[in-house]
Amino acid sequence: MATVLDRTADRLRVMVMDSRDEMGREAARQAAACIRELLAAKEEINMIFAAAPSQNETLHYLTLEKDIDWTRVNAFHMDEYVGLEKGAPQTFGTYLKEHVFSLLPFKSVHYIQGWAADADKECARYGALLREYPVDVVMLGIGENGHIAFNDPWVADFNDPLPVKRVPLDEVCRQQQVNDGCFARLEDVPKYALTLTIPTLLSAGHMFCTVPGKTKTAAVTRTVEGPVTVQVPATGMRNHPHAVMFCDRDSGVGLL
Repeated sequence: MATVLDRTADRLRVMVMDSRDEMGREAARQAAACIRELLAAKEEINMIFAAAPSQNETLHYLTLEKDIDWTRVNAFHMDEYVGLEKGAPQTFGTYLKEHVFSLLPFKSVHYIQGWAADADKECARYGALLREYPVDVVMLGIGENGHIAFNDPWVADFNDPLPVKRVPLDEVCRQQQVNDGCFARLEDVPKYALTLTIPTLLSAGHMFCTVPGKTKTAAVTRTVEGPVTVQVPATGMRNHPHAVMFCDRDSGVGLL
């Protein structure tokens, strides 16, 4: 497997692989090794998964990994649109069900209910679950504006007191969902979402971040080369003791 770059930015390990496929394969390999090690030491573990096309390869190869007892893993997801119908094809829950949750025999799967009538109550319910099941592993990506989950620069807070919150989505963030092929038109993209906050994500023992594609080049470069700031929320990973960001040549070209 061809590794083009392997360096650190503060405490964040950054790997650029020769292709998108190799990026996903390496991310899955390292995540699987971590999961096996954790399960050797603990009765069960808790994982959070991102839902986006950027995760396709990583999740595919992760489902093919052998010798992982998924019946000892509790699964969560990290954000969800507000207002779409339960089971709508654009929901992140539907994506994760199709790409990982229905393919592996998890001990439990916990969905964020973006269709709930009371968003604040749903945030409180999901936050309580996360306190009950402290996070061991996060599988995530970063957005074109440097967001992690839906912690966009205008709502990001490295010291957020809430575990889960309702946030507005601006036009750049919503346009990315169109660019990713999740929606046909900008006006179809919901204007609000429920998201796990930055402290919740960074509380994980291990973070595996997969970021392919030319549209992510600037975000990757700013995450690695710029200052640690909520203006680029992904830079929060630079202070995490066990975080790895995997890129392909397209997203990592600014680092080469």
